Amino acid sequence: MSGRRRVALAAGALGLTLAALGGFAGAQMALPHHPLGGPTPAEMLTQPIPDSAPNAAQLRQGQYLVRAGDCVSCHMRPGGAPLAGGLGLKTPFGVIFSSNITPDAETGIGRWTPDQFYAAMHDGHGARGENLYPAFPYPWFRRMSRADDDAVLAYLKSTPPVRYSPPGNRLPFPLNLRFMVKGWNLLFLKSHDFQPDPGQSAEWNRGAYLVNGPGHCGGCHTPKNLLGADKGGQDFRGGVLDNWTAPDLTANPRTGLGAWSVDDVAHFLKTGRNAHANAGGAMADVVSWSTSLMDDADLRAIAVYLKSRPAAPEGAAGQADPAALKRGAQIYSDACASCHLENGVGQPGYIPPLGRNAVVQQGDATGLTHLILAGSRTAPTPTYPSPLTMPAFAWKLSDREIADVATYVRQSWGNGAAPVPAGKVGKLRRALGLDKPQLTENSGDQNRDGGGR
Repeated sequence: MSGRRRVALAAGALGLTLAALGGFAGAQMALPHHPLGGPTPAEMLTQPIPDSAPNAAQLRQGQYLVRAGDCVSCHMRPGGAPLAGGLGLKTPFGVIFSSNITPDAETGIGRWTPDQFYAAMHDGHGARGENLYPAFPYPWFRRMSRADDDAVLAYLKSTPPVRYSPPGNRLPFPLNLRFMVKGWNLLFLKSHDFQPDPGQSAEWNRGAYLVNGPGHCGGCHTPKNLLGADKGGQDFRGGVLDNWTAPDLTANPRTGLGAWSVDDVAHFLKTGRNAHANAGGAMADVVSWSTSLMDDADLRAIAVYLKSRPAAPEGAAGQADPAALKRGAQIYSDACASCHLENGVGQPGYIPPLGRNAVVQQGDATGLTHLILAGSRTAPTPTYPSPLTMPAFAWKLSDREIADVATYVRQSWGNGAAPVPAGKVGKLRRALGLDKPQLTENSGDQNRDGGGR
């Protein structure tokens, strides 16, 4: 399951296609507008389609698939219109910008044909036959049927056109040469049309289709190799991209969904919260603009499928320096306990418990470190429209202090994850463009007088 940035990087962060996706639809629908002059994402994605539309059933199917595919999270820049693109994405290969997929004829999808759209979704080919970068998730979308592709196309063409041209990708040579993707496809493009498993239930198969097709959850939650392709045999074991961690979704009881029930998973996807975790960081947009707007039966099908995944193997934990744990405990008491409480039990449904917390115990601590440095906001959903906020601590805590408190949390209350080095905190701080605090543990009297913690 993928947020704005992590979904956009879905196929391994080689880049999003600049080519617009689109095709034929029916008559334009009238949508409510917010004060800035356009429909909000929720308005656009849930606006009832009248029976009078000549292709109403197809438009409804396409609208639902656009929700299930989380198109808005990638194709909406801050302050921009839904589906107009322009979101800048930092990848290991450079910065790329999402495309405009509104039906504007000049800058969007207005002139695309159904065959061109199908070629993009199934083969990664643009309107002129050019190769699209595999971060546009065609390795997953190609599992969708032609009828589903045509429905998505029809719905996109029915949305309000927006004239907007995203900036050009900033990819170094030779990655800026699209023909090189041909080799990537030969090596890694192994997916095909979805094939139901006759040995599984209809519910399980529906979940498998949604997860591995339009939802393209493995695009974020499967680790990638150096070329941005999925590592073989490691489906849904978690991944790191755009300075976030997409957690393990296997049955591992410590780092994955092993301790979650089917109802827990479905409730999280619907509301952005459950007794174990809140949807924050990169996952917040996925919940806000995709899963919270999906049918309950489909959310349960997704949960049934995910709960059937075999557990990822346990990784080595490692023991922290006792002095670091002591410092971390003091920082936790000062900065964290007011919300998460002294014993880490949290306030389930509002403030996540930290004991035996899968997100806290991921093998890679990038997500937890990002959360402490920059803070986060839980996903606003129809169930909980007012999001909760975790404050940022980059201004207040040094690299070593953040490493100490993260290590303390990862090794307390039944958690058993590896320590976090201060050097990795510093590297992430620089990647996020966050300043170091003026008051640190080395500030002497200033720290006491200025309240450095």
